[in-house]
This record gives sequence, C-alpha cells and structure tokens, in this order.
Amino acid sequence: MDATHILVVNAAVIAVCFAVLWLISIRLKDVSFVDSWWAVGMVVAAWTTYLVTGGHGPHAMALLAICTIWGLRLGIHLFWRWRKNGPDPRYVAMLGKAQSERGWSFGEASLMIVFAMQAPLMFVVCLPVQLGQYAVTTALGPMAWLGVALAVMGVGFESIGDLQLSRFKADPANQGAVLDTGLWRYTRHPNYFGDACVWWGLYLIAAETGWVGAASILGPITITFLLTKLSGVPMLEDRMRRRRPGYEAYIRRTSSFIPLPPRAP
Repeated sequence: MDATHILVVNAAVIAVCFAVLWLISIRLKDVSFVDSWWAVGMVVAAWTTYLVTGGHGPHAMALLAICTIWGLRLGIHLFWRWRKNGPDPRYVAMLGKAQSERGWSFGEASLMIVFAMQAPLMFVVCLPVQLGQYAVTTALGPMAWLGVALAVMGVGFESIGDLQLSRFKADPANQGAVLDTGLWRYTRHPNYFGDACVWWGLYLIAAETGWVGAASILGPITITFLLTKLSGVPMLEDRMRRRRPGYEAYIRRTSSFIPLPPRAP
C-alpha cells in the first residue's frame, strides 16, 4: 500500500461523512454542529489510517492516541456549547447573507459556504496523522518526543483555556466583561494557541518517520493560517470589538496568539 491509497481512502470517508452531515443540517436548518465534527472528523481520519495501514509502530500509536484525546475532548466541548447556546451567530449571518443576496436556499448556502469548504480543509489539516502512519517505525526519537511534549502541552493549554472561559461566561456578573485572567492574561486566544501546538507537535512526530511524513507540513501551516489570519482570530475579534467595550484596551495590553507577559497600559 502506498501513501496515495491512504489519502484516497480518507478523502472518500471524509466526503461521505460531510455529505451526511450536510443532509442533517438541512433538516435542522443549522450548521453550527460542524465545529464539533471538525475535531471528531480528524479522529475518524486518524483511525481510518490506522486500520488501513495496520498501525506500524510507536509513531502511529502516538499520532493516534494524541489525535483521539485532542479531538474527542474538543469535539465534546464544542457539541456541548452548541446544545447550550444554539446556532452560532457567525454561521447564521453568513448563510443569511448568501440566501438574501444570492437567492440560494439554505441547503445550497450551507453546502457551498460551510461543508464544501470545511471538508478539504479538514483533509489537509490532518495530513500529519495520515502520512505519519505510513512508514514502519521501531522507536520514538528526539524529534518525535519533542512533538509529543508540544502536542500534550497544546491539549492542556487549550483545555484549561476553554475551562476558564466557560466558568467566566457562566457567572452573570461577567456579562459584557472581558476575560483577562488565567491563561487569558497572557494571550487573547489560548485555545487557538493550544490548537496550533497540537498540530505542530503531531507534525514533528510524523516528520520523524521519513519524507512522506515530513511532506505533511501543509497541515500545521494551514491550521495556523486559519486560526491567526482567516476564520479564527480576525472573525472573533471583530465581533468582540463590537460587543465588549473593554476589548480594545485588552488588545493593547495582551498578546494576540503566543503567550507573553502583559504590556503596560
């Protein structure tokens, strides 16, 4: 079996899953659950690869285990948030605009704007857990152990950030306020930073397996770009500026992505 076969199988699995979810979204008239699937779908890709390849050694096991822990934790968190808060305003606004300006139905808008875009992006981002399981390995080396440490740190950082934010939002006294304590004191997006660390860590594990694994570098590059330049930081901060009066001051004193000591006001 070559690497191309692995990618083709995963592409087919991802496409089928997204097609089913698209049909579900039409019935629900809501696409917000796709954020939860973004994480869980990568776990599916990791397990599909593991089953197809037979699990060749400790690198494959490390990739599978870390991706599974990361994906299930994040997927459950996002699913719970969706069930608690209802439709995501970002998706409501995007789909509503497409329907009113282009005359699309909900199904057309959700397919073109959400599902048809996220499926290939998911496929690319999780390349490390696909191509990193291709080669047969016998032991983790220094690069892989560094990747394990970075990915585990990322899972912890993201999890703590999400927990701190959930507790902050649960307190009615914080209505309209800006969270600037805990990890949020050092970075405006600890969850995004942790996410990027996970995928750069998984890439280091994959890269140690050989040139096929090293070729998956497009995955962490893509997720870092999405988080910092496209759908992560820019969209969220635009909304926060409009809704939270103290957010501009928070921006001036707090690092955007990489955790750093707060700047003087």
